[in-house]
Amino acid sequence: MSNERTNLLGMTKEELSGFARGIGEPSYRGAQLFNWLYARGATSFGVMTDLGKTFRSRLEEAAAIGGLALQARRRSERDGTTKLLFALEDGLRIESVLIPSAPAVRDGDAAGEEGEGRLTLCVSTQVGCPLDCAFCATGTMGFGRNLTAGEIVDQVLAGGREAGKEITNVVFMGMGEPLLNYDAVMKAAGLLTAGVGIAVRRITVSTAGRVEEIRRMADEKRRVKLAVSLHSAVDATRTRLMPINRKFGLRLLMEAVEYYYRKTKQPLTYEVIFFDGLNDAPADVARLIALARRVPSKINIIPFHAISFTHPAPFAASLAPSPRVEEIAGELRRAHLTVMIRTSAGEDIDAACGQLALSLHGRERGRGEGRNRAVATGRRAVV
Repeated sequence: MSNERTNLLGMTKEELSGFARGIGEPSYRGAQLFNWLYARGATSFGVMTDLGKTFRSRLEEAAAIGGLALQARRRSERDGTTKLLFALEDGLRIESVLIPSAPAVRDGDAAGEEGEGRLTLCVSTQVGCPLDCAFCATGTMGFGRNLTAGEIVDQVLAGGREAGKEITNVVFMGMGEPLLNYDAVMKAAGLLTAGVGIAVRRITVSTAGRVEEIRRMADEKRRVKLAVSLHSAVDATRTRLMPINRKFGLRLLMEAVEYYYRKTKQPLTYEVIFFDGLNDAPADVARLIALARRVPSKINIIPFHAISFTHPAPFAASLAPSPRVEEIAGELRRAHLTVMIRTSAGEDIDAACGQLALSLHGRERGRGEGRNRAVATGRRAVV
C-alpha cells in the first residue's frame, strides 16, 4: 500500500471509529468496519455493500486492508499439516502452520484437549528470533523485526481463507518470542476474540521465559493460555539449551509463574523436549516433577525435530531425541501430573515445532544464510 493510505487491519473498534471521524464519517462506521474486517474477513472495500458508495470511495482513497502476500504453501502428505509462506510489505518473510486436529496429539490424558473439527493455526510474532535456542531453527535466522498486530491477525484471516474453514485455535508458537512483542501480541489476541470470534480459551501464548512480561500478563489479568517453553528443571542444562536462562534463571521464572497463578488462577502448560543423555535421567525427571507441582499445570512433551538443514552449531547438532519418552510420561503421570505427548505434525515439510526457518522449498538454509535472508532489508541480526 502507499504511505498515504492507512492500514485498517490491526485497528480496534475505537480506533476505526476515530479513523471514520477523521475522513468525515460518523463514529458508528467504526463498528461496521470492525465487523467487515474481522468477523467477515473482507479483503477489499468493494464487498462492503452496506457502507454506501461515497464512504467506500473515501476508504479506497484513504485506507487499505492488510499487507500479507501468500507466496507459497506446502502440504504434508503424512498428516495434512500445511505450511504457509507470507511476504510482508517490506520484503521480509514469515511462516505460519495450519494443523488439523487428528495429528496434533499422539497420547494424552487431558480430557477434551483435542476436539474433532479443531483447526489450529501456529502464528509468527517476529521475523526470525533473537533468542537462539539450541533446538530451534528460527533462531538461526537472527532477528528482523517485530510484527504488527495487523500482520499477526492477517495470518489468521489468511489461514482461514486457505483452509476454506474457520480457524478454531491459535497458538503463538511460530517464528519469534511472543512476549518480546507484547503489545502487538496482546492487541492481536484481543482482536481475534472480539472481532474474529475465537474464544480466549482457544488462544495460547508460548514464551521461552520472559519474566517481566509473565508478571505483566498477571497484572493485566490476561485470559489467554500461557505456555512456558521449559525443557529442563536444571539451570545449567536449561542455559545450554536456552541462552535466555542466563538472564531469567529458573528461580526468577518460577517466581513469575507463581505470581501469575496467584493473580489469574489459571493453570499453565510446560513444554518439554527430552534429549538423549541431557535431560532425561531419573534425577532430571524428579526435578521436573517438583517444579511442575508448584502451580496447577500440565506438561506437553514435544518431539525433537531435526534442524540439520540449518547447519547448527556443534552442541545443537549433537542433540538427539530421548528413547525414554514413554517411560518418562509414565513417571510424570504416576506423580499425578497431566501429560500430553505431541506428534511430529508437519515434520516432513519442516513445519513441526522448532523447524520454521523459511525452508518451505527445501532444507537449504544454513546458519549464516538464514540470518542474512531474515534481515534482507538491512536490519541487524540480534542474537
